Amino acid sequence: MNTVDLLLEYKSYLLLERRMSANTIEAYMRDVNAFGDYMAGEKGVFDPSKVAYEDIEHFIFSLSEAGAGSRSVARTISGVKSFFGWLYLYDKIETLPTELVETPKIGRKIPDYLTENEIERMMSSVDLSYEEGHRNRAILEVMYSCGLRVSEVVSLRLSDLFFDDGYLRVVGKGDKERLVPVSDELIKQIGFYRQKRSQMRIESRYADFLFLNRRGGPLSRVMVFNIVKQAAISAGITKTVSPHTFRHTFATQLVKGGADIRLVQQMLGHSSILTTEVYTHLDTRHKQETIEEYHPLNK
Repeated sequence: MNTVDLLLEYKSYLLLERRMSANTIEAYMRDVNAFGDYMAGEKGVFDPSKVAYEDIEHFIFSLSEAGAGSRSVARTISGVKSFFGWLYLYDKIETLPTELVETPKIGRKIPDYLTENEIERMMSSVDLSYEEGHRNRAILEVMYSCGLRVSEVVSLRLSDLFFDDGYLRVVGKGDKERLVPVSDELIKQIGFYRQKRSQMRIESRYADFLFLNRRGGPLSRVMVFNIVKQAAISAGITKTVSPHTFRHTFATQLVKGGADIRLVQQMLGHSSILTTEVYTHLDTRHKQETIEEYHPLNK
């Protein structure tokens, strides 16, 4: 099998067996193609069966020489390792050239989050007299109250709302479902929005989508980013705020409030507890700041 066919088969594997999102698959393929371009430039051809450990080490060195940061290099290596791991697992190569390759050590970036005052200012900044005002307010509330990813917000359905039972159903990465409790405030804000929504002309194929654009179709991810950006500007917040900032804020406030980290993991839809544990570092930092501010020895 030639290299082009191998890459197509690997892409199908990521989609059908690993059930990765389109964006994740694109990133993995970009990493493999970057390595393939490097090998083609060095040896005139990219033949995975002839790749050696030294080739990958030289590739890593070339990335660093080109000015790539440790985080970028680590991500690219991860993508290359995944490809060769698949080749080896399915007996398409006899040896695994990535077995001894080490990934650069990178510090875990503690995510930014919003204070309660900043959240309140952003919520209050939404102009409810505007045609899409109640929709935008409800979108901010569902991200803050439930910690949803932007992709989960735009794909939320009316049939996912179980407000009588106090939760909504979220279909996350890999089509994994989870149930997230809802607040009274969220129920109220979505209720206001649904009153406006009922007056819209909606395309029949999008009738079950909760959040719609003014033409009666589903929202795009970019539109949600713009809604958040505009709310931050209107609230006078100068820090960079994105939909993911609301997700970080949701998790941070749960951890600070003493929530069990595994329950937070379930509500965020993280497959690994390691991903969620970054929020315990946020809590530690908050405690340290509290000691520095209030302990008499620091006065």
